[in-house]
Amino acid sequence: MLLARLGHRVLMVDRASFPSDAVSTHYIHQAGLSRLQEWGLLEEVTGAKTPAIRKMNFSYRGIELNGFADPIDGIDAVYCPRRTVLDEILVNAARRAGAEVIEGFTVTDLVFSEGQVTGIRGREGSGPEREFRASLVVGADGFHSTVAKKVGAELYNVRPAAGFIYYSYYSGLDWGLHHKTGFNEQWIGTWPTNDDLTMLAVICTRRHLKEFRQDVEPRFQAVFDDVVPGMGVQLREQGRREEPFRPMRYPDNYYRRAHGPGWALVGDAGYHKDPFTGWGITDAFLHGEILAARIDEGLSGKRPMDEALAEYNKVRDEESAGVYDFTTTLAELTQLPPFFHATLGAMSTSQEWTNKMLGLIAGGVEDHEIFSPDALQRLYDDAGVPESERVYDPS
Repeated sequence: MLLARLGHRVLMVDRASFPSDAVSTHYIHQAGLSRLQEWGLLEEVTGAKTPAIRKMNFSYRGIELNGFADPIDGIDAVYCPRRTVLDEILVNAARRAGAEVIEGFTVTDLVFSEGQVTGIRGREGSGPEREFRASLVVGADGFHSTVAKKVGAELYNVRPAAGFIYYSYYSGLDWGLHHKTGFNEQWIGTWPTNDDLTMLAVICTRRHLKEFRQDVEPRFQAVFDDVVPGMGVQLREQGRREEPFRPMRYPDNYYRRAHGPGWALVGDAGYHKDPFTGWGITDAFLHGEILAARIDEGLSGKRPMDEALAEYNKVRDEESAGVYDFTTTLAELTQLPPFFHATLGAMSTSQEWTNKMLGLIAGGVEDHEIFSPDALQRLYDDAGVPESERVYDPS
């Protein structure tokens, strides 16, 4: 969409036919919604009757942070659209911008010439193999990326995945947004979505996966009973599951080299982290916008394409590092490291600091506004934390 709006000739192929569902946490942070707003698409998301959420109920092993981030670019809510809604909005926007879209197309290979990617091969449905040539091939094809495999994009900063997810959609519940980690390495999440349904999800550590698979429904209920007993009662008495459970046994957290001769990667194809903080869609929007700008510079001759793509890779890594560290730490579902235990505990005593922390998670507050030495001093002073209990070093 962005490249077509800049006047470039774009072909988009996708194995799916839209509207199409996808295994996804649905959550779009305010930083991601600001991109939809900038692109003129946010009203389409809200127009699809996607509920506005203006309070987050967050807890981690007894530490409560209940509130909401300050507005970002005037956006004072978050939304969790079904992928059947969001993806069709994006695909149609790409078409309107002038991109050619082929649905139901499976990419089977890349075309190479003298070590450079020059196109793709694949089939539309069961039709004959087709080949398309291009100046650049972008793989936005998820963590099982065909493009990444074919070019041998190496992994780095890999951290083992801690858990797995099961989720489904329920009627009869009016819970709003909850993000709660219990004391037994278990997590529950709830957020309203389209069609008057609430998405309910649980995360457990990998060692529970085998037993969970054997009896999903009672195990799912048991996690709610353990983490928030009152919600467990309501789920049992009032909730009605409307669709099958969807499992997500996600891969390890990783970065992939995101560019090379004739190719680039974006979204989970190039960078994946635990879904615990719900940053997948937002990062895809932010990084997609950065990549489109760099590709435009390369295609228009403003700078060499290799140089432009290398900068995209660098900026992506730098801007995502904080969320990556925070996500992979909390996703362990175990006792917090001393630094995070001290800081989150202090924030929980103040609505101002709670909202500021939720603003950091939402993408509207920078790390230094909370974690610089001066900010930490103010935080501990405001919370009345004794000097002996203050921790300043995250390492």
